[in-house]
Amino acid sequence: MFQKLGVVSDGHFVLSSGRHSNEYWEKFRLLEWPRVTEQLCCQIANRYNQRGIEAVIGPTTGGALLAQEVARQLDARCLLAESTATGGRELRRGFVLHTSERVLIVDDVLTTGLSLRETLSAIAQFQPEIAGIEVLIDRSGGDAITQFEVPCHALLTVTARTYCSDECPMCKEGIPIVKPGSRCT
Repeated sequence: MFQKLGVVSDGHFVLSSGRHSNEYWEKFRLLEWPRVTEQLCCQIANRYNQRGIEAVIGPTTGGALLAQEVARQLDARCLLAESTATGGRELRRGFVLHTSERVLIVDDVLTTGLSLRETLSAIAQFQPEIAGIEVLIDRSGGDAITQFEVPCHALLTVTARTYCSDECPMCKEGIPIVKPGSRCT
């Protein structure tokens, strides 16, 4: 389905993490189709149907869209972890969690885990009970999932090569770079 919808592109990309890659996973090719998003989120929601999830939290932007659908399917609240001007994320717009509230964190693409770490940091002050972390695509081949102290799952795990900019072979070859992501860094 990911290939059919044009989710994967080849080239020279700078990812939202700042790392470079020869492939880019454009999750919005999935998210532009509400029925596809519904089906993918159903796979996530089914894992938590009997777990008493009270809130689903997603980092903006892709994670927030997924969190909305997963929350709908779980009959839970949906909260957004939004980027701050100084870096990191926070709950805004009057969103609050209650101590020990059972939450699920949902994101779109995992490469380094930065958005998820920022989301965890944004909600730490509320001391919620985090039931798990779910992502659509883990680009790290499973490596990045292991950094979290709560269960973390991906619907699809791939091993995508990424490089620091000073070690990027495509930069050294002079291949033009594209910055398709949404993080403004």
